[in-house]
Amino acid sequence: MVPTCPPDNTAGVDQSSFWSPGNLNWDEHRIGWTVAGGCALLTILISMVPVLRHCRNYTKPNEQRQILRILYMPPVYAVISFFSYRHFRSYTYYSLIESIYEAITLSAFLLLLIQFVAATAAGGDATRAIERKDKRPLPIPFCCWRYEPAKPHLMYTVKWSVLQYVIFRPATSIAGIVCQIYNVLCESGPYSIHFANVYLEAVDFASISVALYGLFLFYGLTKEELVGRRPLAKFLSIKLIVMFTFYQCFVFDALEGRVIKATEYWTATNIADGLNALATCIEMVFFSLLMTWAYTVNEYKVAGGRKTSIWRPLWDSVNYWDFVTEIGSSLKFFFDCTRGTPSTHSSQSLIGERIRLAPYPYNNSRNASSAGPVML
Repeated sequence: MVPTCPPDNTAGVDQSSFWSPGNLNWDEHRIGWTVAGGCALLTILISMVPVLRHCRNYTKPNEQRQILRILYMPPVYAVISFFSYRHFRSYTYYSLIESIYEAITLSAFLLLLIQFVAATAAGGDATRAIERKDKRPLPIPFCCWRYEPAKPHLMYTVKWSVLQYVIFRPATSIAGIVCQIYNVLCESGPYSIHFANVYLEAVDFASISVALYGLFLFYGLTKEELVGRRPLAKFLSIKLIVMFTFYQCFVFDALEGRVIKATEYWTATNIADGLNALATCIEMVFFSLLMTWAYTVNEYKVAGGRKTSIWRPLWDSVNYWDFVTEIGSSLKFFFDCTRGTPSTHSSQSLIGERIRLAPYPYNNSRNASSAGPVML
């Protein structure tokens, strides 16, 4: 018989209404619900300010479409956390969906860094900025090995190391949702090889470790070109969200059953999950402010320039065709490499080859009429 997970929810369901006849039914859950909703709404309002400012000053589409994706992170986390608090019996499904946007944000950040580097090189070619770099050791913990930046496989390897997370993170979330439906995930325990959560977390840990290593390698290689663009502030505004949500989840799980006790309608797991979701909603208010500062629109303003329409920038930010193109080009390169194609083993293949990002719609000759943002 296939083992199944112990229940996360109580058999009884609270049937009382939020608005009780004659008075407000303000218990701890409804107070938390109100605080979470208010913080989620405040996060959305704060994030709308830099988003709309970038949309109205959309002068560098290939950079700003990535910035918009990153700016969506706090409101996405806040809204999903609010719903996971409100519908606490389905918390696992919401948490798995929420984690997908982390992969999108990290990938958008890498593509943004490459655009920053390309802006410093002749012809907007990122490869020309790194082909003159000397051979150097890999970052810790592989510093015993050295690599040559001019090799053609470097840029493809860096891009793939991060973009693979866009594939594996959604895949593990989908697998987790299916396992939860069949009651074999056991995200809240027990932590056992007989349940799926152990294997899904192992895959996710390996995938995000590779992605972060790729980001660190690229930053170490191009930090001279990134001077003045505040890459660390931009990265920390993303990574601090991930770190806070991860460690607070660990803390609440540790308190579960010890300090956190079950009630009539809430199990200890429900309460720990609810506190985690509530804390996330509150934190996103501050992280939205941090991102507003880190991803300022000032460098994209053109004195005397016309304001751009908001619709094209918003569409570009949710059009992930550039991710598909980058993943496809990297896979094609590695496939050609295994076949022994000469250009994949020669550093000369980088000369004249441009690392193109966001080829649709701005770099595509078939869309020449869309070469710039729509003006009003």
